[in-house]
Order: sequence, then C-alpha cells, then structure tokens
Amino acid sequence: MKRTGRLRSIKKQANMFLLLAIALFYSSCSNFLDIVPDNVATLDHAFSNTVEAEKYLFTCYSYIPNNADISNNPGMVSGDEFWLNDQYAPYTWNLIAKGQQNSANPAANCWDGFQNGIESFKAIRHCNTFIENVSDLNKVRDLQLDKRMRWLAEVKFLKAYYHFHLLRHYGPIPLIDKNLPISATPEEVKVKRKPVDECVDFIVNLLDECYEDLPTKILSENDEAGRITKPINRAIKARVLLLAASPLFNGNTDYRNFTDKDGVLLFNTTEDVSKWQKAADAAKEAIDIAEQTGNKLYYYTSPKFQMTDTTMIQMSIRGAVTERWNDEVVWGLSDRRADGIQRDAQAHLSKDWGSGEAHGYLAPTLKIIQQFYTSNGVPITEDKFLNFNDIGRLRTATNAERVNFEVRYETARINFDRENRFYASVGFDGGKWLTADLAAQIDYEALVVKGKKGQISSGEILGFNSQTGYYPKKLVNWESVFKANSTGIRQYPWPEVRLADIYLMYAEALNEIQGPVEDVHKYLDLIRKRAGLESVADSWKKYSTNPAKPTTKEGMREIIRQERLIELCFEGHRFWDLRRWKKAAEVLNAPVTGWDVTQKDAPAYYQVVTYYQQKFVAPRDYLWPIRIDELSVNLNLVQNPGW
Repeated sequence: MKRTGRLRSIKKQANMFLLLAIALFYSSCSNFLDIVPDNVATLDHAFSNTVEAEKYLFTCYSYIPNNADISNNPGMVSGDEFWLNDQYAPYTWNLIAKGQQNSANPAANCWDGFQNGIESFKAIRHCNTFIENVSDLNKVRDLQLDKRMRWLAEVKFLKAYYHFHLLRHYGPIPLIDKNLPISATPEEVKVKRKPVDECVDFIVNLLDECYEDLPTKILSENDEAGRITKPINRAIKARVLLLAASPLFNGNTDYRNFTDKDGVLLFNTTEDVSKWQKAADAAKEAIDIAEQTGNKLYYYTSPKFQMTDTTMIQMSIRGAVTERWNDEVVWGLSDRRADGIQRDAQAHLSKDWGSGEAHGYLAPTLKIIQQFYTSNGVPITEDKFLNFNDIGRLRTATNAERVNFEVRYETARINFDRENRFYASVGFDGGKWLTADLAAQIDYEALVVKGKKGQISSGEILGFNSQTGYYPKKLVNWESVFKANSTGIRQYPWPEVRLADIYLMYAEALNEIQGPVEDVHKYLDLIRKRAGLESVADSWKKYSTNPAKPTTKEGMREIIRQERLIELCFEGHRFWDLRRWKKAAEVLNAPVTGWDVTQKDAPAYYQVVTYYQQKFVAPRDYLWPIRIDELSVNLNLVQNPGW
C-alpha cells in the first residue's frame, strides 16, 4: 500500500468512471447514496480484468480517514487535548472544541462528506459495487480464486469499517448491505436509521464473515503494507464491541425517548453486562492473533550514540508511535503519512533550522500535562511523597536532572518528578528534546525548548507559537530534520492500532466483567514496564494515598482509564474515550488553561491563564448532528437528540 500517488490517481479515475452514470441520481443529496446504475459500460470496464479491478480495490481503501492530518481527524483537535492558534486552526477545532458544532453545516460531516469529513456512504457504495462484481465469477475472469477471496474479504472489512466510522459519530445509522438498482422507488431509497444493537451486530457479522479469507501477515511489504490482515480485523472488532459495551451505547437512559418515525427505539436503554464479556473475548482474540503474527510492544534497542537508560525508555515510548512499521503497529495507515503533523508539533529549537518548518503550534493543554503520573507511577493527586499542590512554583534543574532539563534553568514544579511517558511525549520550557542529528552525540546535550517571549521557541521568529507553553514531542520522529537547506521530515504511517491499545481494551473490558483479576494487572503492567514503572499493585501500595484503589472494580476502572489516556495521549483516542465513557460532559465543561506565554520572565510566564471556557451540552454533543438538508430530503430520517 505504499502507493500514495497511485491511490490518489486511482480514486480520481474511479470517480470519473462513475460520474456520468450517477450524476442524475446523486448530485443533490445522499438519499440516493446506495444506488449504483446497472449495465454501465464504465463499470463493466472496471471489472474486466485483474488490473482494472485492483484499481477499484484501491478506491475502496482510499476513503480511510486521514488521521495523520489534524484537519481531518476530529479526535485529535476537537476536544481538550490541544489548544490552537486561531490563525492556523482547522474548522473542526473552531467549531467542535469551542462548542459551536451545528446542524446547518456540521464540522467533520462524515454522513455526506462535507467540512473535512469522509464520504462514508459513498465509500460503502463503492465497497458494495466491488463485492457484487468480484463475487461474480463471470467477471474479472483472469483473477485467481485465492486472490479473489482475499480481495473480497478486504472490501468486506472496509465496508464494516466505514459503517463503524458512522456508528461512532452518529449512533444509530442506516445499514447499506446492498446497492439498490436504479429502478428503486423513491420510498425504497429513503433509508431509515437502525437501532444501535442491530448496527453493531451487522458490523461484527461482516468482520467475522471476511476474517478467514484475510492473510495473517503481509509478506510483500513493498507492495502491500497497510492492507487488511487478520490481526487488523480482530482489533477493529474489539474496538466496535468495546464501544457497544461502554456507557454511551450500553443502557444509556438519556436516549429513552429516541425513536424513529415508526416509534422504533434506537437505543436499548437497559444495560447488558454481557456486552463487556464479548468485548473482552474479542480483545483477547485480537491480542493472541497479533502476538502470534509477531506484534509486540516496541523497545528501542540500538542507540546511535551514548544514551542513558532513562533515554532508552523514552525512545521506546516515542518510537512506538513514530518508528516506521515497528512491531507494535498492528495497523499502520500506509497512505496516511505523518508529515505536516510533525511540523505542527515540533518546537523551534535552533537558529540553524529552516524558516517555516518547525511550527510548534499544536499545544497540549495544562489539563493533559497534569494527567501524566509522577515518577512513582501514581496520579499527582495521590502521591504521598511528592507534592504538586503548587504546580507553577519555580524550581531550578540540577545536574542530576540534565537528561530531561537544561541545567540551572528555572521552570515550573509540574515539570519535575514525572514519569518517562511525560518526558517522552511532551516538550516544555527548559526541557530537553533529543534529535538524531545532535552534534554532541550524547543524550544530555540535546536541544532545549526555550519558550518565553523573545526566546528561540516562543514563535517570534516564524510567527507560530504554542498557546499553552507545551508541545507534543511524541508525534515527532526523532530522525526528522528541520535545518535550513536540509529539511527532511521522516514520515511514518499513522499507527491506527497499536498493540498497547488492544492490551488496554482487554484490561478495561475484563475488569468490567470480572473485576481486577490477574489478566487485568498483567496487561497494564506490561505497558507500565515499558515506561519504566513498577506494577500497579506495587506502585499504589508504596506511593499512593489510596493503596486499596487497585483492589476494587471501581478503583481499577479509574486506573485503567488514566493509563489509557496517558499511553495513547496525542493519538486521537481521548476525544472518543471521553464520549463512550459518558465523561465528556464532566470533563469538557472546564476551562482550557496553560501558561502565560506572552511573558519574558519566569515568575510571570508561569501563571495559569484561561484561554477558553469549553462548553459541552449533554446529551446533544455526544453524537454528531445530521445535516438539516439531509432530513428535508429523506423524511424517514430522524435527527439526533438536541439538534
């Protein structure tokens, strides 16, 4: 799948094939979204031979969301994880993060593909067209049977995935199992939304149906990296079932009156605990097939120059996201490369760097900074030895702290005594930032973020700046080069699914059904070990003011959720997790804060500033609005509550 240019051209070509045939029926709205004309010459050509059919296969792939681009990934910038400069912010941030989503022209509209949303129903229509034609043995006659079965399985997966994409945004959705013929009546094309449980069953059944015909592993990475495999299939099944088991979709009484126009209840408002068991079973199956295939947590083992053990741990954490095709990546989006996002994340650290390359305006909020554990592996509010009550109190870094700090540099107390995932993930004023082109070739001589007004990272050189004083270092490949005349962003496929994510899914679901049993601890502790932390049991026993917390389901639930928010920080998961946990109304009705980055001196700089008072309206904002125009054309559709 390393065919970025090819995929784009194929998508354009396929769209050209269909344009004339569907123009009369598809130009105004998506009530015709599931119609494909019969006996169209261009479609016959598309399935005339293997070469042409493969082009259509790649068209089906081409709608996968570009989650490496902050403009196209609402999970990245539409919550409270980042705050941006108004001048450079995408539409999704301006509307959703600021509580201004609307039903007239919704941001990230993936129902009909407007405002940075993918055309989900169009993608499904292409998938159905492919399945219908390639299932016919009289078409694509030169296609070998084993390859035919594999391609069909891939497209069935994609069809399930696009339905899941809609489900996560909108809740109950229409299920487009087949494309209707052009002879369909007006009433037949006016699709209805199906109850959530029916949607989940449809998606899961599709994933199960195609599973056996998928390859276990990609053998030809030059041509096929990123194509769907058995581990990817099981990982997405686990993600679907975890969503279905979570409070937003499982027994949510906020939707007790949410029905279609025939009075059919679209949400089951009675909690079903067996859904957690299904999610746990699916996650464990995903773990087993992934590990059998060779997936494992990434560890950095080949330092290019002198590195301390601390740096090696942090390089493992950074590399799990940014190291190309590392063993932890279960699904890497080969045609969704992290390029621009690295510029958005990278603080400007040197006068030798090229103008306009390191923007550094993707700014983590102070809330996220406080989310990371202390160096003892427990929340900052629970550590009985380390006091974080005054997060802005000034402290000067010592020589013993030179791996993470500029020695004798004054910075805030909140930046000290933190776990390695904090230092691996976050850049901050006075903090070190290790790059591969380091002249000194020793880790403690790494470049330094200096973010106060007038300093190198403040944005005055390029006009970009971090609104909060922090930077998502985790998203930048350490081998990316930003120097003048030698700029080279080391792109990496966006890690849509990491093994650590599946471990956390399993721990969460298993805890809900069985409590904090051995396997819950096992998979949390594997992740913590990679981060250089002691086990959950030992850390809470030794360092927490609440040592019994891991012994109860409720306490372990809180721990798992925080582990998930930390481990997957900046990867676009928090936005969706807060929603499925029904925590968004609690968390996203809080002020967005950071440091006063307009100041030159440390005492003034390290004052907490409120940038925005976020507003989240429940239950309205848990689900996307359907664009009003869609409702006026298809009278069988109902709007989501509150819109």
